Amino acid sequence: MNFFVTNRVFEKMPNVCFGLVRVKGIDNSHRCDFVEEMLNNSIASCREHFDGKIVKQEKELQPYRSAFTQLGINPNKYMSSIEALLTRIAKKKGMPHINPVVDLGNAISLKYYLPVGAHDLDTMDGEFCVRCAGENDTFLPFGGTETEKADIGEVVYATGTKIRTRRWIWRQSEEGKIFDTTSDLLFIIDGFEENKESILKAREELNRILTEKMNCKTKIGFIDKNNTVFDMDIE
Repeated sequence: MNFFVTNRVFEKMPNVCFGLVRVKGIDNSHRCDFVEEMLNNSIASCREHFDGKIVKQEKELQPYRSAFTQLGINPNKYMSSIEALLTRIAKKKGMPHINPVVDLGNAISLKYYLPVGAHDLDTMDGEFCVRCAGENDTFLPFGGTETEKADIGEVVYATGTKIRTRRWIWRQSEEGKIFDTTSDLLFIIDGFEENKESILKAREELNRILTEKMNCKTKIGFIDKNNTVFDMDIE
């Protein structure tokens, strides 16, 4: 099974890139103390870093806000997932512990100021990719019960005709939830050539934790306009 990004996406965002960690055999059914501690530390560090600052004006968010504008998305109306996360922490709203996969992704995201998504591969309904939405695609909002249509041409994460994330990295689908039973997944770190170094550092730390501390099989990858496909098979 492959994960890929279509050429049309790169036409819209030529400098976008994706750090990837394929994970097999994770135990997501029990609390993980060291992951919860990581998340708590990342939250504390973020609060200190953004204290007294307006998050949307900080340099770490500018590439994402510019990309949203380039895509025809108002970043003030539709905040990217990383901006929403950092804004929540800066406002001292806190963050609950969900499960090891979600907590680990949030901890890495907050540490490096990067959007990190976790995608359960066992719930996929066809090829998994980033592409432009079509007329047959549907989206079930997180926590919702009724599907909706995306705008034609909107950049989305999708499997088959089901959209997993709308407006690139804006809103997650209910069908993309991570469960306690999740064991095979793909972590995706979204960014650009200008923060590629941070993407690679985040990917390496994530991979190290998964292999050395959580005893998972992993496979790392990277997608950009010159390398658009990642083979997710693990022996």
